[in-house]
Amino acid sequence: MPQLDPKAVWLKPGQVARRAGVAVSALHYYESLGLISSRRTAGNRREYRRDTLRVIAFIRTAQRLGLSLERIREAIDQLPEEGLPTKRDWARISRQWHDELTRRIEELTALRDRFSNCIGCGCLSLVACPYSNPDDVLGRDGAGARRFP
Repeated sequence: MPQLDPKAVWLKPGQVARRAGVAVSALHYYESLGLISSRRTAGNRREYRRDTLRVIAFIRTAQRLGLSLERIREAIDQLPEEGLPTKRDWARISRQWHDELTRRIEELTALRDRFSNCIGCGCLSLVACPYSNPDDVLGRDGAGARRFP
């Protein structure tokens, strides 16, 4: 996690949340996971560096791509300890995720192209359906419904 620069512009949690489009509780959650950091004022109130907004935008975009918060944290941990991340830093992370995202796109494209056949089939077979139970992962837990309440 980058070091906190005392000369940086600092924002209150409500300001960051409003500008980032997240709840204040999300800021606290991201902080508990080590994704972002804050400092405490003399009155023990949190303040976030303004560039935290960029990190939150990155987190939210990566989540929309389907990446886990653990994977996102691994990427954030690669950012420089001092100073702001550069375009080169962000590009390096993008390259690392390229193959994974390409694979996901291919899987979603295949699902989209076969979805009407799957719905039309109506089998919902946990044994044979490659969409509701790929590789029969859930079968190891025994018979019966596992995914849908």
